Amino acid sequence: MNKKLREKRQIGKWRSWETTEGVIRAPHRSMMRAMGLNDDDINAPFIGVASTHNEVTPCNSGIKPLVDSVKKGINYSKGTPFEFGTITVSDAISMGTEGMKGSLVSREIIADSIETVCFAERYDGLVAVAGCDKSLPGAMMAMARLDIPSVFVYGGSILPGNLNGEDLTIISAFEAVGRRQSGEITDKELYDIETHACPGTGSCGGMFTANTMSSIGEALGLSLPGSASEANVDQRKVSSSRDAGMAVMNLVRKNIRPSDILTKKAFENAVTLVVAMGGSTNTALHLPAIASEMGVKLTLKDIHNISMKTPLLADLKPGGKYVMLDLDKVGGVPLVMKRLLEAGLIHGDELTVTGKTIRENLKHVDINIGENNIVRHIDSPISKTGGLVTLFGNLATDGCVLKVAGHDFGKKFTGPAKVFDQEEEAMEALKKREIKAGDVVIIRYEGPKGGPGMREMLSITGALVGQGLSESVYLITDGRFSGGSTGAIIGHLGPEAALGGPIAAVENGDEIEINLDKFELNLKVSSEIINKRLANWKPRKPLYERGTLGKYIKLVQPASEGAVTR
Repeated sequence: MNKKLREKRQIGKWRSWETTEGVIRAPHRSMMRAMGLNDDDINAPFIGVASTHNEVTPCNSGIKPLVDSVKKGINYSKGTPFEFGTITVSDAISMGTEGMKGSLVSREIIADSIETVCFAERYDGLVAVAGCDKSLPGAMMAMARLDIPSVFVYGGSILPGNLNGEDLTIISAFEAVGRRQSGEITDKELYDIETHACPGTGSCGGMFTANTMSSIGEALGLSLPGSASEANVDQRKVSSSRDAGMAVMNLVRKNIRPSDILTKKAFENAVTLVVAMGGSTNTALHLPAIASEMGVKLTLKDIHNISMKTPLLADLKPGGKYVMLDLDKVGGVPLVMKRLLEAGLIHGDELTVTGKTIRENLKHVDINIGENNIVRHIDSPISKTGGLVTLFGNLATDGCVLKVAGHDFGKKFTGPAKVFDQEEEAMEALKKREIKAGDVVIIRYEGPKGGPGMREMLSITGALVGQGLSESVYLITDGRFSGGSTGAIIGHLGPEAALGGPIAAVENGDEIEINLDKFELNLKVSSEIINKRLANWKPRKPLYERGTLGKYIKLVQPASEGAVTR
């Protein structure tokens, strides 16, 4: 390698020199010049800027200004940005339909597409700007796979809606459906909620999946401090996006990569933050998936053990009272992390995209920023343990996930099973008011393979809340739930029914026991009977044999492993 080339690689052209250097790359440079690049642009590090901007969902329809700002930061720092797009889908719009089967699948497509572009074009670094549930973990998975200097930028939360002085979120609309079905509200009142719940662009406003994943981005060290709670329409979001563009150039020049940041301790920090904030059950799906791409093992038991020693500090929806905007006003994620750090509950020496450690990033955060009910102090938590638990037992030998933040279910619950083989069957029973207090609703064949795609069930959980059944009926599924779902809901149950897991053996009227002293979920039927039923069980023909869903069925791994594809 000649001296000139060696100097360029030293300032950050780690891979892009393959497309720009030497006589044989004249055609390549000609293509670049056709896009307006000059010699300085070609000689600079190449940074991919992955954008999920689209007109499919409000979570992503407002992020184009952020993408432009990221590019300005890269240009300012003597890099050359290359913007490219990737897909997203709207969970809220596809919720309760067959289309929801494509939601989790989209996470893999997003990760694959970002990885493919950056790999093929030999980019030296990456900034991903993403706005809704699956696009956040999809982008982080791609960063882990690529292991090139990377920064994640969250598109920002939506502002809360308001009706008659009460804050609303999209969950208000889903729960209003159940209230209308039960006759509690009128068509006019439902329409008023519908038209006031979502006032503009941004991701769903509570500590639902998108805001959980944005908070995870900070805790992992992949996002700039304080950026997770900024609203999409806040000009600070534009500014922090520009800073992200500058930050990735610093990482490129210092050769700091995701493998330097995404350690086992970083994932432990992320879990600690989530359970302290009452975050989404989808944490138990997406964090193990990101960890898997980085070669780090993160299990459901790891998540449970961390939750057992972490206090619940944040009173955020859906289990609490407040939204992301409220958290932002009192200090955002850094406030929560600093309180956890001071209590010795997170690892402070983990490296981040600032080039500094967690402890250094939080140095000037005042944990006594003021008394408020949004984020409690360590010595006066909402509860002594965190917001997520995992259960095992003869019905869930691979485990399952329960969100306890904001709930008091009691330590034991036993009830008769009402079994449904798809979400639609259960929804019909709810519409007919056939679900009663004390029931244990089983919805199976909705797992990663069986669904396929592990549909979220916000329509059903919202209807249960609206009908006043959320605390008196347990809902158990091998599928999953929205981060906005609330109530006595157990998801990610494995092995799933499509694989012949014990959930496939449950029959109507069987007694189901939930024991939160032992964190067990058991079918109160003898092992002999369960084995006999499973011996007579026959696999179902896959619902899809071609296209995206057909490929997904063949490749997807269990939920306990993050439902990654291999």
